[in-house]
Amino acid sequence: MNDLKTLQNAAEARRSIYALGDNLPVAKQEVLKLVEHAILHTPSAFNSQSTRIVVLFGDDHKKLWQITEDELRKVVADDAQFEGTKQKLEGFKAGAGTILFFEDQNVVSYLQNNFALYANKFPIWSEQTNAMHQYVIWTALATLNIGANLQHYNPLIDAQVASTWNIDSSWDLVAQMVFGSIEQPAGEKEFEPLEKRLKVFGA
Repeated sequence: MNDLKTLQNAAEARRSIYALGDNLPVAKQEVLKLVEHAILHTPSAFNSQSTRIVVLFGDDHKKLWQITEDELRKVVADDAQFEGTKQKLEGFKAGAGTILFFEDQNVVSYLQNNFALYANKFPIWSEQTNAMHQYVIWTALATLNIGANLQHYNPLIDAQVASTWNIDSSWDLVAQMVFGSIEQPAGEKEFEPLEKRLKVFGA
């Protein structure tokens, strides 16, 4: 199989998997190697390398989703309304770990100050850089038969996350990727017609 086909197969395998377990098909160290490789080789605007990542396993992973539950409970008082949310969070807790994605705002500010012409673009490029890291890691996890889904409970949980894991004050939380063993595969994916999504000229 050629490299292009391998890459395309990995892209197809990457899905949002919500039925997760904690029985990883590989050692935790393999997940960490995958994350390290993504940090080193994912591109960033001006080679800023502004993305920061924290990986949580085991009790730390479960602690994150307990923090999320506690913070959400403060804003959803009705027990009946909260039940669906609680079940969703229990599904996240059932996974093997969570990858926290941050952007270092000190790097963004430095670029804004030193390249004033593009100052208003650097926050946008920073988000795009982070998104590329998310996609690379998510797709790479799929090649190891590890399921994942992406969540965004920031900024609700930011302060508790920062204090619990001693996160640098300049790191801005962007997303949370839950991962684990695939207990139930994703359903069929529907596609919008390419004719609505692609234009080609001069071919």
